[in-house]
Amino acid sequence: AARKSAPTTGGVKKPHRYRPGTVALREIRKYQKSTELLVRKLPFQRLVREIAQDFKVSFAVVFINFENCTIGS
Repeated sequence: AARKSAPTTGGVKKPHRYRPGTVALREIRKYQKSTELLVRKLPFQRLVREIAQDFKVSFAVVFINFENCTIGS
């Protein structure tokens, strides 16, 4: 009983790929362990101020004042 051999493709090996979700789980663990800031302080501060400004305009809040250390911490 002779077996049919699969046609060879010239020895081209496919690159290694992890299963879907494996790399995502690795990244989740990495960022949960880390303590560094993922968003830089000044861009985040500008974003918070912009959102607070929109909040003041739409809901007529009298006064919102941020100290420098409040947003950065």
